[in-house]
Amino acid sequence: MININDPMFFAVLRDAAKELLAMHDVSPRVVRYVASMQKWLITQVIVALHFERQQNEACPPLTVGLLIDFFAEQALFSRNTLAAHVAEMRAYGLLVQRESKDKRVRPLQLSVHGEALIGRWLESHLTALDRLDGGHRSSRLASDERQLRCIHPLAVRRLVLDPDWSRPPASIDMFVRTESGSNILHELICKLPAELRDIDHPVCIGPLHASEISTRHTLSRGHVQRVIARAKSEGLLIWSLAGNRGDLLVSHTLLQDYVRWQSIKFKAIAVAFERGQEILNAAETRHPLHSHSREGPR
Repeated sequence: MININDPMFFAVLRDAAKELLAMHDVSPRVVRYVASMQKWLITQVIVALHFERQQNEACPPLTVGLLIDFFAEQALFSRNTLAAHVAEMRAYGLLVQRESKDKRVRPLQLSVHGEALIGRWLESHLTALDRLDGGHRSSRLASDERQLRCIHPLAVRRLVLDPDWSRPPASIDMFVRTESGSNILHELICKLPAELRDIDHPVCIGPLHASEISTRHTLSRGHVQRVIARAKSEGLLIWSLAGNRGDLLVSHTLLQDYVRWQSIKFKAIAVAFERGQEILNAAETRHPLHSHSREGPR
């Protein structure tokens, strides 16, 4: 189990934030689709529905209607919001149209590039879990192409239906409800000192300049400053000198809320991995001669 008071977990979260920012640097226009909580939830559900269809042809094809039906009970987003999000993902090549014999249906699927990115996202989280307990999850993911298709939907369904994840604490929501707010939050977390042992007090992360964040994430400096100003007004960010100068300290409230909130995601992925192995092992028992290794013929 994940111990939220374990200094190793702090280190894992810091490195995970660095990895997510590195993914942004490689594909900034694409990663923006998970850079706010709203976009994260919608995008991850789209990906999950795609993989569920890949796993089982009996599942309905990915369409805007299917996405709307998924969120109908939660009432988190309007039909127009969901349709617009799908249209944007298509425009940026993350979703492509599939052939269909039924001209009334316009099924979609995740692009090859999109699958590669979500695979890297899951791999980074499985690697983090392996660091915590010495497991071998990431190597299984790399060696069996079924793992991603099986694990991802299990984790996402668990997270989307968990209000503790989809409706984060106020200190976290202040960041993740805004455009690219998750990236701004990751910028804070990745600067945590490597020797961090506890988060019962404000932690100094050194200087932070809004201009650097705005340039890296292609945001207006004013937008970044507004996010920072709101956090400062709530006592979540404290500068050592007036005028947002000197070293920045991140409050214990923000850090503790972040650690607890992230632990929900890591626990969901850990549970999904274990359940995924049960499902895949059962499938292997039914079809023992069918290989799913990523390796070619020998």
